[in-house]
Amino acid sequence: MTEDIESNETAPRSNRILFCYFFIVLLLGSVAVGIVVSACRTAFVEKEHWLKVAESQELPNRLIFPSRGNIYSSDGKLMATSVPCYYLYIDFAADCFSKKTKSWSSLDTLLYSKRNGIDSLAICLSHKFKDRSPAGYKNYLLSGLKAKKKNRQFPIYKGRVSYSDLKEIKKYPFLRLGVFKSGFYTREMVIRQKPFGSLADRTIGNTYRDIDPETGLTKGKNGLELQYDSLLQGVAGLKSIRRVGGGWTNVVEKEPEEGFDIRTTIDINIQDIAEKSLLDKLKEIDAASGTAVVMEVETGEIKAMTNMGRISEGVYGEDTNHAVADETEPGSTFKVASIMVALEDGVCLPGDTVDTGNGIYMYKKARMTDHNAHKGGYHRISVAQSIWYSSNIGVAKTILKGYEKNPQKYWEGLQRIGLMEDLRLEIPGAGRAKIRRPNDSNRPWSKVTLPWMSFGYETQIPPIYTLTFYNAIANNGKMVRPFLTKEILRNGKTVKSFSTEVIRESICSEQTLAMVKEMLLGVVEQGTGKAVFSESVRIAGKTGTAQIASGGVYKRAGHQVAFCGYFPADAPKYSCIVVIRQPRNGYPSGGTMSGGVVKAIAEKVYSSHVPVDIREMKRDSLAVMLPKPKGGDRAALNEVLEELDIDVKSDSIDSQWVATVVDDSLQTVTLKEITIREGLVPNVVGMGVKDAVYLLESVGLQASLVGMGRVASQSVAPGSKVIKGQTVSLMLK
Repeated sequence: MTEDIESNETAPRSNRILFCYFFIVLLLGSVAVGIVVSACRTAFVEKEHWLKVAESQELPNRLIFPSRGNIYSSDGKLMATSVPCYYLYIDFAADCFSKKTKSWSSLDTLLYSKRNGIDSLAICLSHKFKDRSPAGYKNYLLSGLKAKKKNRQFPIYKGRVSYSDLKEIKKYPFLRLGVFKSGFYTREMVIRQKPFGSLADRTIGNTYRDIDPETGLTKGKNGLELQYDSLLQGVAGLKSIRRVGGGWTNVVEKEPEEGFDIRTTIDINIQDIAEKSLLDKLKEIDAASGTAVVMEVETGEIKAMTNMGRISEGVYGEDTNHAVADETEPGSTFKVASIMVALEDGVCLPGDTVDTGNGIYMYKKARMTDHNAHKGGYHRISVAQSIWYSSNIGVAKTILKGYEKNPQKYWEGLQRIGLMEDLRLEIPGAGRAKIRRPNDSNRPWSKVTLPWMSFGYETQIPPIYTLTFYNAIANNGKMVRPFLTKEILRNGKTVKSFSTEVIRESICSEQTLAMVKEMLLGVVEQGTGKAVFSESVRIAGKTGTAQIASGGVYKRAGHQVAFCGYFPADAPKYSCIVVIRQPRNGYPSGGTMSGGVVKAIAEKVYSSHVPVDIREMKRDSLAVMLPKPKGGDRAALNEVLEELDIDVKSDSIDSQWVATVVDDSLQTVTLKEITIREGLVPNVVGMGVKDAVYLLESVGLQASLVGMGRVASQSVAPGSKVIKGQTVSLMLK
């Protein structure tokens, strides 16, 4: 009976539990179906409505401007970096200034608020910029506010401010209320700062200041800034402004990628030397412009490139990059190339003679002259002397002798020595060597082209091409491409590095090269380049003077003078070219003008950059050969002298204390014993302060010091009886 009763009670309870489970499942299922239906209605039926609501809670994406990469010198000194600057504006047509909107109280705030009103703002702006009085700023701002046609870009200040200034200005009265309540906004620009000023200005290049509103990037204008623009500028990021919790917040959608950095081959010290040396000469001779380039012989690294032009009378600054862009007639620096071709083809030897007559030579009814024709000419001279003295007639007759009937062979010789190679320079707008070719329909070959070409006319060669040729001579015939970029970096790590690129393993035979090198030394030591001769560093090179053509006519536009060479001549480290255009003062001379600049550069660079083995230097008769050691503790003194490898002479010494005697002629130091007797004042003259004080105090005396250095005298005579506590004054020198 009992079991039946229990089973009857359990059955209804199980049914109730099952009913509850069923109800809960039905309820949850209804909720799930409702969610699915709602989601489908939102996703498909009400899609357009909710998209519009989402757009109302998010402002359009804005660009995050990346930082443009830096440009460094070869040793890591900063040469160009980007600094943001800002222009300040108020939008007086913004809704916050309109009485038709709920935000019109911002207008009242500006006009009447004591804490955030126009009076407080005017005082802050006046103190900051000091270009107007507080009353002046107030009237100026009111003029923009009350104008009939509201200005959406009313400038608060005519100039630009830095980021640190902007942070301060954002805290000023009224402006601190934010863009939606004050209409205050900024326009960002980028200034490319160059810590070293005009040094290598056109080589480094410049950028446009405006940031492209579509890409958020700055753009290079010229030089390396333009060459590597796509790497330097980086990639802009994106941010959106979304409404969150009743306020607006910035959300970064895409982080910006900062620009790559560029490390150049430029040596700041050599660049400074080259620029100053050139500038001093330009001012002295009042020239229109000048170019100086210094290149490392073995590597082709350009260590300095400066281009100075007259901006106004007596004022010069970096202008067009003449070193790479100017396709001008090189003049007499080209004679070396002509004679190299002739030597290589066996047309002549340095000792062969040529008759230059009285300095005037008529060829095909055209008149050719040497620079000393007014003195009667050089008459018969050797081929080597034709280079030393820069004889147009001597070089022209030598080339005519070998190539008059076959000028194509001469042209091929110039091609063989690498003058027509494309150097693929890193400066946009760089020129190329243009050497006239026989049978070229575009540039007809005249009857006088060959002789005039032989001494540098009827050809157009940028200075950097001439330097590359002379650098090959200095580099034992190996022609390397000049380059300006050593590394491309990101976050301090090298992404790509550039190394020496060989254009020609050898421009000529070793025999020809040796003969040409001797000729270039002769130019400086015996010829037209005597002004370049230096007692400090041996220089080799060639002078060049050419008339500048204007409208096809010479003598109207003045002269271009040049010197190209290398130093030290016996073991070349650097090559250098200096080209100066249209000097007004003095007789146009490649030796005294351009050569003078090369000499100044070579001496200064050599003294500071070319390593010298000190062991091979002659001793200065006034130099101190041995240090003068102080007397004192014998053990300590012996240890120092032994470490310095100084010969020591001494008899058998038992005392702990010694004096020193230096013999410069014998390069030795002699130690002499100082006898210490009990109860007597010791002799401390010649000792260092530490040892002298210790010794005096050890016998019961006090020491008083005057001066600096070693002990020169003591107030109590050595050998006197010690009086305990007595003070001994020590004079130090």
